[in-house]
Amino acid sequence: MSSYADKHASGLIVSKVEDWVFDLDNTIYPAASSLFPRVARRMTEWIMDHFSLPEDKAAELKTRLFRQYGTTMRGLMEEFHLPSDGFLSYVHEIDLSDVSYDKVLDTGLKALPGRKHIYTNGTVRHAERILEAFGIRQHFDVIFDIVASDHVPKPAPAPYDQFVAQSGIEPTKAVMIEDMARNLEPAAALGMQTVWLASDLDWARQGANEAYVQFVAKDVKDLLTCLTQAETG
Repeated sequence: MSSYADKHASGLIVSKVEDWVFDLDNTIYPAASSLFPRVARRMTEWIMDHFSLPEDKAAELKTRLFRQYGTTMRGLMEEFHLPSDGFLSYVHEIDLSDVSYDKVLDTGLKALPGRKHIYTNGTVRHAERILEAFGIRQHFDVIFDIVASDHVPKPAPAPYDQFVAQSGIEPTKAVMIEDMARNLEPAAALGMQTVWLASDLDWARQGANEAYVQFVAKDVKDLLTCLTQAETG
């Protein structure tokens, strides 16, 4: 984090923002959470079952497709011509019984002026389950998912244009928050301000030193705290 001190999100001017665009996984909840590994585990299970592969080979395939195509699902579509429905419905039905209302997150989102949206490489159902589990669904207007983007994942530029059209936002008055730095490039090109939630993971750090990463925060709660403090202070 120290190398990004000059980009801390406290420098973002909240009063000039009308729309906040949040990624979902590893953004609404921290990357250290056990939630995304649950999704990843179900991806591996699906691949094991579909291709009759041992766990290690299925995990290798999952990871390679993710790194090469942006999502594992996109790789399965491109290389194996598989439909998306069965895979997406299986991998996103994770156990959320241990997830409960998050007052800090709820309060922070409520205090943040402007509309909030989700732009995810996951599905609407997955997003709604996560948001409802944390008790924050009411804060979000548009949920733009991988189906709405015709299964073209971030950071391909075209879906960002689709998202802007669907949500009706003015990009120059919007902020995008992501755990994967490279996914901020098209947002910055559209004129959005960008916030990267810093990570030590190599795939999340790709592009972190580029100019399109304008602000940095530790996690979403750090972001919300510093922004609401700046607004009230």
